[in-house]
Amino acid sequence: MGVVAGRTHGEPQAELQAASELLRALAAPVRLGIVRELAAGHRRVHELVDALGVSQPLVSQHLRVLRTARIVTARRRSREIEYSLTDEHIAHIVLDAIRHAGES
Repeated sequence: MGVVAGRTHGEPQAELQAASELLRALAAPVRLGIVRELAAGHRRVHELVDALGVSQPLVSQHLRVLRTARIVTARRRSREIEYSLTDEHIAHIVLDAIRHAGES
């Protein structure tokens, strides 16, 4: 078995399945945009709507997917909910993918 990034090619199936689900949860342009915005820090829904130029219901729908996948967390701040990434590794994955796509 070869080694890639410190791991053997014989990854346990559960880890591969979890990675697949993570990538599936990210596989939408609006969700990638949300993660890109959250990479710079926490945001409220209206800030994401303004930054992405899409409707509030659409942002909320995609945030729901990201929350279900445990990619983002939500915290109530008075009347609004503030979103942030649960793990900065997610930001690296998304930002690297965006950079890579821009190089093609």
